[in-house]
Amino acid sequence: MATQFPVDFKCPISLEIMSDPVILSSGHTFDRASIQRWLDAGHRTCPISKLPLPDHPSLIPNHSLRSLISTYTLLSPAKLQHQYHQHHHQYHHHRQQRHSQPQTPVSTLTSPASTLESKLESLDQLTRLSKRDAAFRAKLTESGAVSAVLKCVDSEEPRLQEKALTLLLNVSLDDDNKVGLVAEGAIARIVEVLQGGSPNSRAVAATMLTSLAVVEVNKATIGAYPYAIRALVSLLRDGKSREQKEAATALYTICLFPDNRRRAVECGAVSFLIRIAESGLERAVEVLGLLAKCKEGREEMERFNGCVGILVRVLENGSSRGVQYALLTLNSLCSYSERMRVEAKNERALSLCVGLVEDDNEGIRKNSSNLVQVLSGNHSMS
Repeated sequence: MATQFPVDFKCPISLEIMSDPVILSSGHTFDRASIQRWLDAGHRTCPISKLPLPDHPSLIPNHSLRSLISTYTLLSPAKLQHQYHQHHHQYHHHRQQRHSQPQTPVSTLTSPASTLESKLESLDQLTRLSKRDAAFRAKLTESGAVSAVLKCVDSEEPRLQEKALTLLLNVSLDDDNKVGLVAEGAIARIVEVLQGGSPNSRAVAATMLTSLAVVEVNKATIGAYPYAIRALVSLLRDGKSREQKEAATALYTICLFPDNRRRAVECGAVSFLIRIAESGLERAVEVLGLLAKCKEGREEMERFNGCVGILVRVLENGSSRGVQYALLTLNSLCSYSERMRVEAKNERALSLCVGLVEDDNEGIRKNSSNLVQVLSGNHSMS
């Protein structure tokens, strides 16, 4: 179905979409090219109200209307885009100036003649418009623009890659788009960026995986994709603080799907998560809480010397959420391993838990009470 423009977007003279709306002293708005032709023909009355005009009428740019029209025309079908730009071209031709036909942001991304700077500007514009406007995001996906943006992700230019990923992150705010992006091959592009992109691009790529994995079916798809989880684990190992946080967040979301926990363990996630947790990143503790639910995860944590002590220190100094996940992890480990239960008692975990059973947070109260029973020997080992 063709896009229908509001009637106010059309010039009262040409009845076509205005490219350069201006206000006459009568208060009415016209396309500059049309009203200029009217005035050049010697008319000194308003075409609508018929009120007299000064000998040298002023044409005041209607910036707000022009901005609104631009927003609508960014993703309009080619016929409407051509109509919009044709008048712009005719006006400048009338003044004998040489101007190339303007392009929409989407066509700029696909044109071989577009410069890097013009593509960056187009991505910025589309990102601003898509950030809070669900209707615009829908138009963006319906226009087929996603494939053009994905090609920008393939670029070796770091700025283009990062801006394209940021735009796709906005597009992925809607659940239908999350599935659609995966169907269009977004995961392959994201994994490539995780493996070889700039630090900023890798961080945005990890955030992108988090967004896509909110949809349950995508959790399984991402987890099964070759090197997806391994690339996140590599980012845990090699990245700076921001990249590590985004990688841990992505792993947490992906590992809410049980089958992915074993995959993360097999990729070596446990040791890196424990080290990062020791440095103070509590998101790593949350991921450990999920990985401790599988046998392979518990075995890896038991092999890591000092794991229990690090988790106990989170009980002492962590935030409410960090404490809750440290308790969850310790419950899994101490219920599984007698050695880890003894180690936890030696680290004063029991006395800390006794102090937490009256905490305001329900999750902390429940998990600390369970851990008290485990450490006191009132809980069967599994």
